[in-house]
Amino acid sequence: MRLGLAAGGVVLLAGLGGCGARGEPGPGAPPAADAGSVRAADSLVLVAPGGVSVWLTEGRKGTDSSGAVCLERSLEIRRDSLHLKVPLLYTRAAPTLLDDSTLRAELWRDCRPMAAYRVSLRDGMPYRLPKP
Repeated sequence: MRLGLAAGGVVLLAGLGGCGARGEPGPGAPPAADAGSVRAADSLVLVAPGGVSVWLTEGRKGTDSSGAVCLERSLEIRRDSLHLKVPLLYTRAAPTLLDDSTLRAELWRDCRPMAAYRVSLRDGMPYRLPKP
């Protein structure tokens, strides 16, 4: 009977081998699929004064009216070890520097630009710009 319990424990541990703490995938486990998120290599797109850099990071798949697919990517502002995600702003175009503390970025949806935003390099918050 003791042998049966020991063998059952080994089977249980073997089944958990692919899991990390708190149910996360362990090392070597395949990444979980997320239909809303697409991974691409981070790309440096802008360097600002004061050691600030702006990166295109993870993205989402967009589809235009003809069915063509594109990748709309999020922005991340990095300074030293601080990484600030710009919330809810996905783009396909590199942002431009407006001044020492702000940049201009376009919000894209369904593979086309929708609106322009001024983004603070200090806190990452986007503010919609009026249409020209």
